[in-house]
Amino acid sequence: MESEYIIVRRSKAMAQLLRARRDGEQVRGTESIGVNVQREIEAVAAATAEGMAAQEVFTLARERLDERAAADALREDEVVTGALAMPVTLIAPLGSAEDSVADAKAARVSWGVKAIRADVSKYSGVGVKVAVLDTGLDFDHSAFKGRGIEFESEDFTGTGLPTDDHGHGTHCAGTIFGRDVDGVRIGVAPEVTKACIAKVLNDKGRGTSSAVADAIGWAIRKEVDVISMSLGFDFPGMAERLQEKLPPKLAASQALRAFRDNLRLFDTLMMYSRMRSQRWGGCVIIAAAGNESRTDENPDFRIDVSLPAASQDIVSVGALRKLGQKLGSASFSNVNPTLAAPGVDIVSAARGGELVGMSGTSMACPHVAGIAALWWQALRKENQGSAQNVAAKLIARADRDVFEPGLGPIDHGAGLALAP
Repeated sequence: MESEYIIVRRSKAMAQLLRARRDGEQVRGTESIGVNVQREIEAVAAATAEGMAAQEVFTLARERLDERAAADALREDEVVTGALAMPVTLIAPLGSAEDSVADAKAARVSWGVKAIRADVSKYSGVGVKVAVLDTGLDFDHSAFKGRGIEFESEDFTGTGLPTDDHGHGTHCAGTIFGRDVDGVRIGVAPEVTKACIAKVLNDKGRGTSSAVADAIGWAIRKEVDVISMSLGFDFPGMAERLQEKLPPKLAASQALRAFRDNLRLFDTLMMYSRMRSQRWGGCVIIAAAGNESRTDENPDFRIDVSLPAASQDIVSVGALRKLGQKLGSASFSNVNPTLAAPGVDIVSAARGGELVGMSGTSMACPHVAGIAALWWQALRKENQGSAQNVAAKLIARADRDVFEPGLGPIDHGAGLALAP
């Protein structure tokens, strides 16, 4: 039976570089994974130094293969890694207080924008390029239309259009770079110059890891500064789907293998992205931590950060709620994030127009993506613009003095992300 696989291949030039490095070394016995990874890193660095474009270093392909053909493909010299495509779903937003929009209109600013101090920052995102991997965008919404943003868009779901048939992507994009709506500031970086909209989830909020991997590769080729992803791998959904035709233990085993292989594949994509930073500065990748915790039901019901946010070099974001003058961790927010940001009763653009309040780590993630855009602008003014420096600033400048007593790094990571 054939299934969809994601295959990462080196270019022929890259394969030749890697063979040359392998042939030039005397390694006895079985090579360790560490040796192979180090060679890969060195080869990518060499390719970058020679000026190879991203598509000249590696390619991503979606291929329908049976299990034996997939195993054979993974042994090819030009194949870096591969994985069985997994279902992916948006990190579903939770309900919001009925008066959240009214409160934002009264304050003339979304409380999240104010909490991270974006409303008093002298930076606005000018000159920064952001990619949003989600359900698409309502391009006609007043937060975006006619506001001077240069859009590039691509559909990875097979529906044909990058427009938002769900609403999730529009809300997230509004928090990153939306202009004021009805006099309310919703965007952290409202003067972002360019936006790449990758539709990786359909009108039901469903997609595949192959679409997400494809979109990351597309964004890297576009040389974006920030990638924002409010989505997660659906391990339970995959296991349930496999159980329709396989015994439960075998279904769980195959789902676990797919999860493991997808983690390795996304780690590889992050490695390639990091190494490409020598060409244009690299991109900071931000992802939502997930909404699976339930500490309101049981204080010990804590779920760790999910994929893809758990991949190496991705900044994972947990959600915070208002508690008077302090902030608390949202009961649904997965634990051990890199950073935290406002994620409860967040007001942003609604599909079809107007404003709507939503809650979730999906809402926290775009706050940090917007802050990353502000840091890009700030650091470029000092000729220090790089993904590594932006990520370092996000963590170093995070605030730990705003939380209710009893919270720690397990809840908020380095702290509340702040605008420069």
